Amino acid sequence: MSDFNQDYTVTRRLWSNEDDFLLEVYVSRVIFSKHRPKPRPLPEQEYRVLSPQTYKYILNQPAVCKDRSPFLVFMVPVAPFDAEAREAVRKTWGAPGQDTLTLFFVGVPEGGQRSGIQDKLEKESRKHADIIQINFQDSYKNLTIKTMMMMNWLATHCPNASYAMKVDADIFVNVFYLIRRLTSSPRQDYITGSLINDGKPRRESNSKWQVTEELYPEDSFPPYVSGAGYVFSTDLAARISWASRFVRMIPLEDVYVGLCLHVLGVRPVYSRSLLTLRNLFEIQNLEYDRCTFAKLVLVNGFKPLKLLSAWEDFSQGHTSCYILLH
Repeated sequence: MSDFNQDYTVTRRLWSNEDDFLLEVYVSRVIFSKHRPKPRPLPEQEYRVLSPQTYKYILNQPAVCKDRSPFLVFMVPVAPFDAEAREAVRKTWGAPGQDTLTLFFVGVPEGGQRSGIQDKLEKESRKHADIIQINFQDSYKNLTIKTMMMMNWLATHCPNASYAMKVDADIFVNVFYLIRRLTSSPRQDYITGSLINDGKPRRESNSKWQVTEELYPEDSFPPYVSGAGYVFSTDLAARISWASRFVRMIPLEDVYVGLCLHVLGVRPVYSRSLLTLRNLFEIQNLEYDRCTFAKLVLVNGFKPLKLLSAWEDFSQGHTSCYILLH
């Protein structure tokens, strides 16, 4: 049986009448007892799969934070061929701003570095200077590698940013509401998103999300936030990267981050609206509605054309919703 429920947890609830926002802050104290030994470092050969020393940058933007300290960095994992999705993000919530920075993280395309996709990617990088490419095969199974390299990049090249958001390219992000909320959020040991408290490993061999007992013998996962989009204070980037030395790789990047947080004794925060008790990180697909979206941080399921269309309306009219709602 899993012993994750042995954490001692204190919950504090804070709310703002102005924004009708409920924030549940979990303060965890991990109890290392005889039933729960301290984590042991992975064997060197096993850790190599996730070690930043294993990989090299093909495309990089090492000086992008040299003369600035962004309030919020969007880190967007995306397939090398998906130029349309990157362009839609650049024209919507990921547009360059004084307080935000958007970067796209990719691996090597299926055809390798000599493929036509690679040529297009390098041309796109020269134009926008926002693509970071690392020399691992870009695939679903390697999303954990990509995520840990994103954490290492942030800790190395942009440590003075206040917050970062790991967010997929097919997500609608209400950047206006998000930034407003973050101005009063903790600056350390803070991570929030769509919180999953009851995750269990799938053992079916035909499952896209299979995790074998050999790879992960426990029967449940510690709390983690959905990989569709989560926000964290940037101090966690280096700490999560460090914790990966103690956690075997599994091909579920969001669960893996949760396992690293568990090593650190950091528990994800759950955010919801006080009035509706609705999750502010909506990972279910919703039909676009301006004033519904105005009270959410993100919504899932937005292909490029849909995102562009919704954003044109939202960016121009979302402020009217706050007047109506208050």
